[in-house]
Amino acid sequence: MADRDRPWLMRTYAGHSTAEASNELYRRNLAKGQTGLSVAFDLPTQTGYDPDHVLARGEVGRVGVPVAHLGDMRRLFAGIPLTRTNTSMTINATAMWLLALYQVVAEEQGLDEAGIAELAGTTQNDIVKEYLSRGTYVFPPGPSLRLTTDTIAYTVGRMPKWNPINICSYHLQEAGATPVQEIAYAMSTATAVLDAVRDSGQVPPEKLGDVVARISFFVNAGVRFVEEMCKMRAFTRIWDTVTRERYGIGDPRQRRFRYGVQVNSLGLTEAQPENNVQRIVLEMLAVTLSKDARARAVQLPAWNEALGLPRPWDQQWSLRIQQVLAYESDLLEYPDLFDGSRVVEARVAGLVESATAEMARIERLGGVVAAVESGYLKSQLVASHAERRARIESGEEKIVGVNCHTETEPSPLTADLDAAIMTVDADVEARVVSRTHEWRLARDEPRAQRALAALKSAAAGTDNLMPASLECARAGVTTGEWAWALRDVFGEFRAPTGVGGAPVAVAAAPHGADGPDGPDGPDGDAAVALTAVRDRAARTAAELGTGRLRLLVGKPGLDGHSNGAEQIAVRARDAGFEVVYQGIRLTPEQIATAAVAEDVHCVGLSVLSGAHAELVPDVLDLLRRAGAGDLPVVVGGIIPAADAEALRAAGVAAVFTPKDFGITRIIGRIVDEIRLANKIGPKEAPA
Repeated sequence: MADRDRPWLMRTYAGHSTAEASNELYRRNLAKGQTGLSVAFDLPTQTGYDPDHVLARGEVGRVGVPVAHLGDMRRLFAGIPLTRTNTSMTINATAMWLLALYQVVAEEQGLDEAGIAELAGTTQNDIVKEYLSRGTYVFPPGPSLRLTTDTIAYTVGRMPKWNPINICSYHLQEAGATPVQEIAYAMSTATAVLDAVRDSGQVPPEKLGDVVARISFFVNAGVRFVEEMCKMRAFTRIWDTVTRERYGIGDPRQRRFRYGVQVNSLGLTEAQPENNVQRIVLEMLAVTLSKDARARAVQLPAWNEALGLPRPWDQQWSLRIQQVLAYESDLLEYPDLFDGSRVVEARVAGLVESATAEMARIERLGGVVAAVESGYLKSQLVASHAERRARIESGEEKIVGVNCHTETEPSPLTADLDAAIMTVDADVEARVVSRTHEWRLARDEPRAQRALAALKSAAAGTDNLMPASLECARAGVTTGEWAWALRDVFGEFRAPTGVGGAPVAVAAAPHGADGPDGPDGPDGDAAVALTAVRDRAARTAAELGTGRLRLLVGKPGLDGHSNGAEQIAVRARDAGFEVVYQGIRLTPEQIATAAVAEDVHCVGLSVLSGAHAELVPDVLDLLRRAGAGDLPVVVGGIIPAADAEALRAAGVAAVFTPKDFGITRIIGRIVDEIRLANKIGPKEAPA
């Protein structure tokens, strides 16, 4: 048999409920052959809030593990020797803090300075894409870049095997980025980070190659696997050029493009979810087939992620997909399969040219941070995502089981939907909150306060913030306290939504035009359908004696995945609505207050984190108390059927899930609910 390459690191993105439950899951996954850990943190941990903060309500332990202090980190890695574990932590705004907690746990496992230098793993630590797509930012771009720079400078000197940053284009694709945008925005982020490290003076010029060598990337691979494979080869080529020409890195080993991947979750469907298995396999091939551009680490989503939280068995299935390819196939026995391919070379060259041109455009705008602050990058993503949604709605882009081949046999996988996903114990949040209170009462309070004061002092100056963060970890400071200390110095930030600057994705049709099945029929023209909804909205507004219908789009809680909310806002705007959209991270009180103050006709809530069961009833209750109980409230998100039924029973007018891909039809349904709530006539379109 030919010599085989070593397989990539195999990970499962995991964490839920509590540190103890997640630790048990990690140990089971490692026993099944997983070769690295990928830690999912819950939203309060990612956004710098303690479990007892008002914004943490409903979010604790939902999409990851809560880590509020050193005690949680100890329990998370109990019995897992960190010197023999490659740990990836998907953490950004609070990356320095979680790395500090990780190092202190390693010290408690007996590691001295030499042992700490052997720790291997990754902190994602890419804040730029948080402003654009995922929404777990805390501080303004400038201070955030300083936290990233300080972390890189610290690890290069003290933890040379650690990847201190994982430039992440994964969520850019989830937010609608084309391959060109994904490459250009990620590379522009990388140059901003390297420029900041170089200019900080914390790393000697002769050590810049060591910094470059420890920068890794985290990418997305979609189902168009030929294009995605070419994208990875283009990434490799551009990174080699940038590091050689811009930073003078002569060693080709330091210039190597090193990346991990989670394949696309955006394309996973709620309809016929069994089709997601073959989608996941095709997406994995994009990042494994080409030896010269093969991923260093791979983690796969589960087939049922569009339905809810995957179970351990679902995650095991995804792990087995990787193992079958690595150990049963002959893929790892051959050199690169695409060397000399004219088709591949032409596609790669085209991506390199277009991405390089977009990088130059960002440079002319003042760099990636300036392009974030101006709203340019976000508006581009919102626009490209809107164009993709329009192609799906029109049928130009086909999704099997969604807009074509929708006929299906009953699936045994989803015969019992409530049993097909994992649910988080409703009592988890209360237990985590109670433990946090107990932790604060038991710690050395004067030491904790001294540590926080020293952190603030360092933040107000120019010292590297990692040593002060390590002392905070040892002193028992909590995640929220660490973040609030820095908020006091740096302030907070609200990123541009990109909605106002997004162009029209679906143009209205001239009056009198019609599609083959009518304006809202399954084969109707998208422009005709939008015109019909716009006319109905205008007629409804006139009957209510107002200029335009007003829709408030709200994101309660800490869920930062705003792509769906932005697309609803853009299409409602194109349908003639006045849209009130203030972005992410709002309390139910803020949403209810805004709804009353803006005198809106409907409230649309978007929740993808699983916190809908707590947050949506809170909004309904607050609206009733404010005398706006008749205001229709609609909800969108990843909402299991039983939860959707409960929300409707609580007073929600309509619930939309990923299977409701027709945005114009959703806007039409909103018009119907406004008419119904105001008793001005029956529905005029199918729900």
